[in-house]
Amino acid sequence: MRLRWFGQSAFLLEGTKRILIDPFGEMTERLAARGMVFRHPAVTGVEADLVLVTHEHGDHNGIDGAEGSPVVLRSTAGTLDSPVGEVVAIASEHDERAGVQRGPNTIFRFTLDGLTACHLGDLGQRALRPEQQAEIGSVDLLFVPVGGGPTIGGAEAAAIVRALAPRIVVPMHYGSEAIDFLEPPDAFLEALGARVERLEASETDLDDVDGRSEDPIVLLLAPPLA
Repeated sequence: MRLRWFGQSAFLLEGTKRILIDPFGEMTERLAARGMVFRHPAVTGVEADLVLVTHEHGDHNGIDGAEGSPVVLRSTAGTLDSPVGEVVAIASEHDERAGVQRGPNTIFRFTLDGLTACHLGDLGQRALRPEQQAEIGSVDLLFVPVGGGPTIGGAEAAAIVRALAPRIVVPMHYGSEAIDFLEPPDAFLEALGARVERLEASETDLDDVDGRSEDPIVLLLAPPLA
């Protein structure tokens, strides 16, 4: 199983099928006009069987970057058929006020080649509701936003990780040399206190990652730069 990070919340999981999550187009000039630094290159030319879009913001819904004829599941809820089997799309909010500030957000849970993954999207709730946590269930791999601002921050993200107890944790949507409008992952890493593997590349193989639910490992991928 190969994992590639494009920046923000965009990932490609590649096994027997390819799953692209929250791709984005060209954002650098658009955000520079608002005084914000965004140095991740646009997601383009990525072969995918399935594209998941957690919400309809420009840095998450660039489905034109996917090639082939992928099935697209976007901004929805339900138990859905897909090229990788059942996908559970769980309704949530992008803010602490029932979505009235930034709208809805979809949490996706799916299984690829025996690995069960959950992508929290731009979760803005301080904590998962019991019914949301129950629908997520047991997962091996958790993608969690940690940069604060429009999503949860470090302490809230760490509490959610402890509640879900994944084997592998991948922080996302945080400040780095590519992004200047979100907090870095430091507060999350300190609050969680788990093992951290800092990678020099933006992609890695997951097969040999030795995290366990009682002793998770955090994969800190290198942010891609334009």
